[in-house]
Amino acid sequence: MTIGKKILLYLVLILSGFIIFFPIVYAFMISFMQGGEVLQGKLIPENFTLTNYLNAFEKVPLLRYLINSLVVSTVIMLGQLLLCSLAAFAFVFTKFKGKNLLFMLFISTMMIPWEATMVPNFQTIQSLGWLNSFPGLTIPFFAMAFGTFLLRQQFKTIPIELYEASQVSGVSRFKFFLTVVLPISKTSLITLGIYCFLTAWNMYLWPLLVTNDEKVRTVQIGLKQMQTQEIASEWGVVMAGVMLVILPTLLLIFVGQKRLQEGLTRGAIK
Repeated sequence: MTIGKKILLYLVLILSGFIIFFPIVYAFMISFMQGGEVLQGKLIPENFTLTNYLNAFEKVPLLRYLINSLVVSTVIMLGQLLLCSLAAFAFVFTKFKGKNLLFMLFISTMMIPWEATMVPNFQTIQSLGWLNSFPGLTIPFFAMAFGTFLLRQQFKTIPIELYEASQVSGVSRFKFFLTVVLPISKTSLITLGIYCFLTAWNMYLWPLLVTNDEKVRTVQIGLKQMQTQEIASEWGVVMAGVMLVILPTLLLIFVGQKRLQEGLTRGAIK
């Protein structure tokens, strides 16, 4: 590649990065502005103060919402890692009739929109008395076809002869799963964990549907409350809340970016 092409490539990458990150950077700048500065269309605030961040915690119980979102996202992540890894292990190392057909039916659920299952899921949660509770926010998301498929592709890279040798040696299936399969698949597990956590953290419609108590509501609903209350004109306060919400996701993506990319591609080529 010539020097001119390299320069052009880097210019395109810089421009693309600027376009992608500009809304986040601008929202960060607005979080330090007063109402008048936002209406004037300024890009940089005159004074960098934490007033808007303090007001964000005072207007709504944002700290409680953040803790609730952290708890819900962590529980969903752990539940999906547990169930998806066990299901993937069964589809790879366990022999039973109709395994491939059952797997295809299981994967086909990825084609069903979440909105189509929302009403029966809500009725189930309501009948169990799980409205306004953490089980109602977390348990419906434990089973995940995508996670099972991702881990199955990774588990298939493990030689079946290794599993058969462990059976001959008297190693139980569960011990083989814990001591061999999981350590080898650490990258894919981390990838799935990051994906599950981010998906759960950004949920809005389901928590809005099954909760009406501030004690269990999540942070996405808190942001909506900040926009609909009388502080809607105080965009500095709203953007301060937005930055507090997206900060954990940005840190998680930056820290686990390499693992995320590696895990999504691992298992694609066997």
